[in-house]
Amino acid sequence: MTTRAGRTLHGGKVAYAILIVAVLVSAFPFYWTIVAASRSNADLAQVPPTLLPGPNLLRNVEAVLEEADIGTALLNSLVVSGSITVGTVLCCTLAGFAFAKLRFRGRGALLTITVGTMMIPPQLGVIPLFMLIAELGWVNQLQSVILPGLVSAFGVFFMRQFLVQALPDELIEAARVDGASTARIFWSIVVPIARPGMAVLGLLTFMAAWNDFFWPIVALSSQNPTVQVALRQLGGGYVHDQSVIMAGTLLGTLPVLLVFGLLGRQIVGGIMQGAVKG
Repeated sequence: MTTRAGRTLHGGKVAYAILIVAVLVSAFPFYWTIVAASRSNADLAQVPPTLLPGPNLLRNVEAVLEEADIGTALLNSLVVSGSITVGTVLCCTLAGFAFAKLRFRGRGALLTITVGTMMIPPQLGVIPLFMLIAELGWVNQLQSVILPGLVSAFGVFFMRQFLVQALPDELIEAARVDGASTARIFWSIVVPIARPGMAVLGLLTFMAAWNDFFWPIVALSSQNPTVQVALRQLGGGYVHDQSVIMAGTLLGTLPVLLVFGLLGRQIVGGIMQGAVKG
C-alpha cells in the first residue's frame, strides 16, 4: 500500500501471522464439511477423527439425491433467493435515495418507523403472515416466500447511509437544471454511483435468503422445498447418517460460494473505481 506522501506501508510478521490464523480458522468448517461428506458414518465416529478426505463423496452424493429432491430444492432456492435479491436491491435503493436526497413531508418520521421495525422480532409476524398467505391460496408456493422478503428495513437504511456519503447534492442539482426527471436521475446518476453498495446489499440478501430456514419450512412442504427444507429430510433413521447430511450441506453451499466469488469481485472493483474517481 502506498500513501499520498509516497511511503509504502508493509504489514509486519505478527500481522501476517494473525491473518493466516484467521483464514485457517474461517476455512476449517468448510474443509471439515468436505472431509465429512467424503467419509462414512463410522469414520466420523472415530476418536480422534480423521482430517483427510475419503473416497465416499460420490456415494454420499448419490444417497442425497435418493433421499431428497435436491434438484428441485436447488432450483427453488435459486428462484427464491434471486427474486428476493433483485427486489430488495431495487426497492431499497429507491427508498434509500428518497430518504437520502429527496425532500418531502414526514421523511424523518418514516425513516424512524422503518428503522424501528428492525427491533421487532420476525417471529411475531409469522402467524398473521401465514393466515394471509393461506387466505390468498399461496401455501406451498414460492411466492409465499418471495413476496415477504422483497424489501428489508436494513436494506433501506444501508442504502440511505451509503447514498448520503457517495452521492453529491451538486450532481442532482445539475441534473435538475438540465431538465432531468427524478426517474432519469435515479437510473442515470444514482444507480451507477450506488453499484458498490448495491453489490454488498445483494450479496448479504442472497446469502440470507439462501440460508433462511424458519419461514420456508412454515410456508412450504417437502414436495416443493428450498435447499434448507430439503436438507431436513437427509440422514433419517434411528442413527443419523452425518456423512450424507454433510454431503447435502456441501451441495447447498456451492452456489453460495459461486455467488460470493462473483459479487466479491464486483464489490472490490466498484470500491476501487470509486476511490480512483474520488
